[in-house]
Amino acid sequence: MHKDSLVVQFFLEYMANFKLTISDKNGKSITKELKDKDANPFVGLKVSNEVDAGIVGLGGKIKITGGSDKSGVPMRSDLHGGSRKYILLSKGVGLQDAEKGERVRKLIRGNTISEEIYQINCRYDGELKIDEPSEKEVKKEPKKDNSAKEVKKEPKKDDSAKEVKNEPKKDDSAKEVKKEPKKA
Repeated sequence: MHKDSLVVQFFLEYMANFKLTISDKNGKSITKELKDKDANPFVGLKVSNEVDAGIVGLGGKIKITGGSDKSGVPMRSDLHGGSRKYILLSKGVGLQDAEKGERVRKLIRGNTISEEIYQINCRYDGELKIDEPSEKEVKKEPKKDNSAKEVKKEPKKDDSAKEVKNEPKKDDSAKEVKKEPKKA
């Protein structure tokens, strides 16, 4: 292969691909997948930066709130850079269920978005309009016919119709036991 084609192939393999999760103040969220040229504006940005929402087809701005890489290592806003590091945590992003005074060493990714990032979490200040499919677009599957699998059920036996004789319990403590004297 020619040297230039290897360089082009290298860059095509390592172009940024992100899953962008955008949430609004009402709790609704949407996920957009950004590839290649659409994803490049995010590379180099840090957590808490604002980006034009026109990239994903929305008006206004979106604020980057976090993210994670392909193995699930979360980004943390107070760790500078884009590398993965083991840090000692007592609370916050990347540590759950820590007791008071407990500190745990965890693997965390820095606050800068790089090609290794898989998911980026964002907050949108406006209201998201989630497109729900209309009735015509939703394909309704016909109901399955279960008549061929019909199982005959036997009627339950009614135990209340039977008479139960209640006999009084014998009291063994009232019996007198005669002991014969031992022969020596």
